[in-house]
Amino acid sequence: MPVNPTYPGVYIDEVPSQVRTIIGVPTAIAAFVGPATRGPTDGPRHITSWGDFERIYGGLSANPMSYSVLHFFQNGGAEAEIVRLVGQNSVASKAALGNGVELEAASTGVWGDQLRARVDHDTITPSDPNNRDLWNLTIRDTATGAQEQYRNIVAKKDLPQSLDRLLAGSALVRSSGANDKLPPAHPDPPTPGADPFADPPPAQLPYKQAGGGADGSSPDDAAFKGSDTGKTGVWQLLKAEIFNMLCVPPLTFDGSQTKGVLDEALRLCVQERAMLLVDSPARWIDVTTAVAGMKNAAAPIPTSGPNTRNSAIYFPRFNGRNRDGELTSFPPSGAVAGIWARTDGQRGVWKAPAGLDASVIGAEELVAKLTDGEQGQLNPLGLNCLRTFPIIGSVVWGARTQRGADALASEWKYVPVRRTALFIEESLYRGLQWAVFEPNDEPLWASIRLNVGAFMNTLFRQGAFQGQTPREAYLVKCDKENNPQADIDRGIVNILVGFAPLKPAEFVLIHIQQLAGQLTV
Repeated sequence: MPVNPTYPGVYIDEVPSQVRTIIGVPTAIAAFVGPATRGPTDGPRHITSWGDFERIYGGLSANPMSYSVLHFFQNGGAEAEIVRLVGQNSVASKAALGNGVELEAASTGVWGDQLRARVDHDTITPSDPNNRDLWNLTIRDTATGAQEQYRNIVAKKDLPQSLDRLLAGSALVRSSGANDKLPPAHPDPPTPGADPFADPPPAQLPYKQAGGGADGSSPDDAAFKGSDTGKTGVWQLLKAEIFNMLCVPPLTFDGSQTKGVLDEALRLCVQERAMLLVDSPARWIDVTTAVAGMKNAAAPIPTSGPNTRNSAIYFPRFNGRNRDGELTSFPPSGAVAGIWARTDGQRGVWKAPAGLDASVIGAEELVAKLTDGEQGQLNPLGLNCLRTFPIIGSVVWGARTQRGADALASEWKYVPVRRTALFIEESLYRGLQWAVFEPNDEPLWASIRLNVGAFMNTLFRQGAFQGQTPREAYLVKCDKENNPQADIDRGIVNILVGFAPLKPAEFVLIHIQQLAGQLTV
């Protein structure tokens, strides 16, 4: 606030700066939606490695989503959001410890049947001065070797050391029975010093074995679609801080995701300024079936319409090794998402995620090996191809959105152009929140021009735009001309941001001419 001088002397008044740095948002966070062996089902979980997925979601399983996550990290991905979906009749395993105390697996599925729990009374004292019984609990997941131990549990409710509160942060179990009872101690192993969770004769089990878990049926379309108001299905991703790429792999390796699910996922992507990576249907096994699928109105392509500016489709699938070492056909979306992330980190979001550097790690061969002429039939339709070249191997050889068909003549023809626009939109959306409720006059407009211009100039110096000068590369306009009094009266401030995007050199033409009779002395 202004200084109120009352005596002769020097006064200091700290004036707030008009600089509010706009930071670019991440561009390489992928989201995966589908079934998994284990893991939470109440919302997305952020992971930063394949090890995180193994620990939380059980690693590789009989469904393609787990392999898509693996391919994502193999091909350069670093961050992902995982949404686990379960079908009907999915049940969590339980273990009764006695005296009404019962444990339930932290998530549904038959994985919980591998849990073993052991109770002992080797506490600080048999009971504390307040007459509260104490006991110890150890849980082990025999499938992974993970083990948790809780000591001096208080057999009372609503205390920091009570069972329900201690298990609230457990990765293995929850309390589902009485929390104020003292369960009986389990017998010691028959051999002193032996592992209490080993397999002794049944009559001498020194632990309780969990059971009753069930995976249930596979998630149906309704489970995938969910509800935007209830934040279920793919809409659970509304609970995530941010995601830029979405993969919804099919339920089976030889199956295809339904059009209804992909349309709902695409609607989410448009709302959240993300891109949907679409796997080509399993029935597209060669160029003939792919061309027919793209052109046949009776058998529509996976997604269509204006929203497809936020999606890209890739063909064909590739063969790789599953967890049993068998050659299996995998949908490419997870691997391509990893390549997008790798390209962003190396070159920037404005670089097309395709070319000789866009190698597909984990691919032994492509389901369909295309020639230049065959790709020439698919590329004008907006279908991105994976190609195999001698020495180089399998690479992504296309960078068009699903609005990239030549017949559409869309401004969002190319993936890097669309992703750059989404990056700028999301960065400005988050970076200009401070302007809300500020006085809508020239000081605000000048501050907006200053901060948005600095952000755009940073991108220009990084090589994100065309042009040799900032004037040629971008513009930021926020002044009296585009903020008339009528908008000011309605509380609106208008900001115009334009940029000249870099478009990929999709076709390289070499013109060769023979020069004869033009020699000079």
